[in-house]
Amino acid sequence: MLETVPAKLLDAYAQDENALLIDLRSPKEYQSGHIYRAVNAPMGQFVDGWPDRMRTLVLYCDRGAMSMAVGRKLSEQGYQVKSVVGGFHAYRGTQIVTGQE
Repeated sequence: MLETVPAKLLDAYAQDENALLIDLRSPKEYQSGHIYRAVNAPMGQFVDGWPDRMRTLVLYCDRGAMSMAVGRKLSEQGYQVKSVVGGFHAYRGTQIVTGQE
């Protein structure tokens, strides 16, 4: 099931071990700043294989359109997915890190 969530909830998801944050932006954008614990999967390309189906996937991109598109696809494959409305651009929290994690 695909659900939309506000960017202000990213701080809570960054601390939730049952959530997997996925940054869909380019590696350059990811390295310039991303949410703590987020993995980079540009445009939904998962280099290390598909994520664990038992975790909630929290997707974000720059403004929200790509996370909705990728979220729909993953939802149809049986994943529990949340797409961040407004994407990274809308985030105003404290969990931003730079560089590779």
